[in-house]
Amino acid sequence: MTTSSSSTIADIARLAGVGTATVDRVLNGRPGVNYETMQKVMQAVSALGEPPVLRGRPRQSSNFRFAYVLPIGESQFFDQVERQIALTAGDFRHKHTTEVTYRFNADDPAEFAASLAQVADCDGIALLAPDLPAVKLAINEKVRSGVHVVTLFSDVAGSMREAYVGADNRAAGRTAGLLLARMCAPPRDTLLLFSQATRLSAEIERRIGFAQVIEERFAHLQVQRSPDLPPDDEGAYQVLKHFLRNEMDPSRLAGIYSVGSGTAGVANALGELGLEYTPGLVAHDFTELHQSLLISGELSYVLHQDIHYCVLTAARVLRALCENVRGALNVVQPRVEILTAENLH
Repeated sequence: MTTSSSSTIADIARLAGVGTATVDRVLNGRPGVNYETMQKVMQAVSALGEPPVLRGRPRQSSNFRFAYVLPIGESQFFDQVERQIALTAGDFRHKHTTEVTYRFNADDPAEFAASLAQVADCDGIALLAPDLPAVKLAINEKVRSGVHVVTLFSDVAGSMREAYVGADNRAAGRTAGLLLARMCAPPRDTLLLFSQATRLSAEIERRIGFAQVIEERFAHLQVQRSPDLPPDDEGAYQVLKHFLRNEMDPSRLAGIYSVGSGTAGVANALGELGLEYTPGLVAHDFTELHQSLLISGELSYVLHQDIHYCVLTAARVLRALCENVRGALNVVQPRVEILTAENLH
């Protein structure tokens, strides 16, 4: 059997009955493939008649190079993840692994997907990206080319990504709902839910979990959605200030759930209401800003996951996938920690 043009890794994988990553390992002399499987791949190559088009990163050693891809944005959490990647670089080198970090514009899905498609010279990608069709297509193309992809902190379900590393965000949203619901007392029966229009599945899952637990266990409470807030603190402050003064009765407000960034702006808007009590405020990720807001009493709870663990686990999973290690996809999700001003030390 011959082809009129060069065959691809996907063609060989289909004929051999194996995955594209296995084909990539065989063609590039990587470890982790048994003799019988290797023979199947080579027979498929021979049957197709022409060498494949290799779009992944060919290498002949046990050293691996992984790319971390994060959004650009007004988020201390994204910056914190990037710093953690840099801090753990020594751990990577010790394991014969090198890393590179990219920051792409997630506000434009087509631009983000195009930038992701241009990431080259790597064996695996750990990705924090919006859950959008263009991004899914870019992920699928990377996996088909022999590059391993795992999602980090926020999943892109329905894509060909091989693992998700991060907390259960729907469970985190349910936890936020329980915390705020228990702070309610008549006549304060309204909870406010807000986020940015980022299309991160992590934030979508948190909103779903929050709404679910209120409906299931606290049906007497009302949940209101604010308009999508800008990601920066000043923009969030302005939008929420207008909403609180013009779109609802502040005296009925029991608490606010912030699923993304902009928490300082939310705290400022709450503080200017001049209420006789302090509504509860729950946010995500233990940043320097959130630490100061917890200590000042402007923030009630922070829901946090171990960033160091997730960054290292993503690299471990990618390396295990490259080496075809059995059980590579058995990822233990980090626990969602509840932080307060009292348990910071």
